[in-house]
Amino acid sequence: MAMSVGGDSTEKSISDINTTPLVDVMLVLLIIFLVTTTVAVQAVQLKLPEVRFDPTQTKPENVSLSVTTNADGSCAVYWNMTPVTSDELLQRGVAKLKAEIDRQGGPNAAGLELPEAHIRGDVNTPYKCIGGTIFTMQRAGFARVGFISEPPPGATTDRG
Repeated sequence: MAMSVGGDSTEKSISDINTTPLVDVMLVLLIIFLVTTTVAVQAVQLKLPEVRFDPTQTKPENVSLSVTTNADGSCAVYWNMTPVTSDELLQRGVAKLKAEIDRQGGPNAAGLELPEAHIRGDVNTPYKCIGGTIFTMQRAGFARVGFISEPPPGATTDRG
């Protein structure tokens, strides 16, 4: 900063403030404020899920599982209508997948279409039961595990 002193009486001292650094600092503070308020506003008020559903194409090779809880609070899993334990579910899943792969010409067959696991979970079933079923089916080798839900009354499907 230099200031002109003395000499000619027509010359005036330069007393303007350089506002560029001030504007830079204010913009940085504004960006920080916007980012932190967005994070801070997130609350834990939940009312999930309103499900937009697509009709399921049922194929005979797909596995239909039903998950609920017994009267004592333990998990109950049904393969079609047959109750199974976690170990039986894993064994049946591996056997079903292996049989389907063999039926389509082996693991190196072109256009191999693997079956899916469709889970129907009771609304009052704890997540540990449904999560355990998903985990077991993934361990068995099922790449696609989906949920079957009942649409709300009067709902329409979006086929577009």
